[in-house]
Amino acid sequence: MHITRPLALTMGDPAGIGGDITLKAWLGRKQNPVPAFVALDDPERLEELAHRLGLHVALVTVSTPQEAQTVFDQALPVIPVPLAKRVVPGQPDPAHAGAVLNSIRMAVQMTMAGKTCAMVTNPISKKVLREQGFGFPGHTEYLASLAGPDTQAVMMLANESLRVIPVTIHIPLRDVASTLTTEHIVTCGHTAAQSLRQYFAISSPRLAITGLNPHAGEGGIMGTEEQDIIEPAIQDLRQDGLDVSGPLPADTLFHAEARQLYDVALCMYHDQALIPLKALDFHGGVNVTLGLPFIRTSPDHGTAFALAGTGKARETSLVAALRMASAMAGRAPESAAHLS
Repeated sequence: MHITRPLALTMGDPAGIGGDITLKAWLGRKQNPVPAFVALDDPERLEELAHRLGLHVALVTVSTPQEAQTVFDQALPVIPVPLAKRVVPGQPDPAHAGAVLNSIRMAVQMTMAGKTCAMVTNPISKKVLREQGFGFPGHTEYLASLAGPDTQAVMMLANESLRVIPVTIHIPLRDVASTLTTEHIVTCGHTAAQSLRQYFAISSPRLAITGLNPHAGEGGIMGTEEQDIIEPAIQDLRQDGLDVSGPLPADTLFHAEARQLYDVALCMYHDQALIPLKALDFHGGVNVTLGLPFIRTSPDHGTAFALAGTGKARETSLVAALRMASAMAGRAPESAAHLS
């Protein structure tokens, strides 16, 4: 389907590389095409940043996403989100927390209202936000709260070689075994299968589920979570008609031949999922939040404060996130993607 609405791109932490890669993504749109997007940001800080980086970016302030769509080829459209004080690249400041969260909320509201076809988020600093009372582990959980009380968001990371879902996300490793439940694995499996059908044109998704312990527990010798928690989840998912394999040892799941046997891997903890994805393609990874009533993607990297304002930040992951969000919107039903 043809998308006639732009993407909403959030500010991220203004002291991080979000502004750098936003400017570079727009500036390189001819050689490295991206779908139209509108930045929800402070135009003065973007102008100052472009000057600092020596980037000749035409900026135009707009009031609506529709206006942004019409000017994108000639200028980077910005819907203003004022900052409380001047930004110093590389120096995070809690004073910016309000604008960062306003940018996210605006993107959610625009996308849920159908004014933008999807939202893409620049990286935030969870530490900075928590200093101002932010009560969520990260973007994924915050977006779920904005979407509604019954929303169960699932994080998926993807590149051209691999899709992975960490079943437990931003928790200490020592808490993974006690946090892991059969019910949550089942929820992640159903959300993954539905999203792959809806947004990725995979009619019969194949799910691979890892074990938690070395060698997937080796029949209980190296741990019983596979027998007690993971295998019952796999049985439930199979009974519901899904194509599921596992529990599989994580150390043999990500080589080239193994990756041909599944469409997404459900992993039991954060690094079990993200290490192979980033090893395969560090700069091309995309963070996708599944289970929301709108489409959201993000670069699969952090704020990189040390690179902010230096011109060294690469926009590759942001470009991939913009493209994936647009492709997902193009495949979604009209009610989900708000197409026209």
